[in-house]
Amino acid sequence: MNKFEKACIKERIIRLVKLKSTGTPSQMAQKFEISERSVKRIIRELKEEGEVTRFDHNRVSYTDSDS
Repeated sequence: MNKFEKACIKERIIRLVKLKSTGTPSQMAQKFEISERSVKRIIRELKEEGEVTRFDHNRVSYTDSDS
């Protein structure tokens, strides 16, 4: 995955977070056709950037700081 592809995936994840419909890391890996490890790495980066705060098990989605 190059930098452009990673940036596109980050933007898609941010949109899904705002909609509260990311699904699990495994589901996102399938959706984006990348490994689950890559999804978790991207999520960690998004947390460091303040875009994602935690995984909400009731919604089965990552949430942002506005949630």
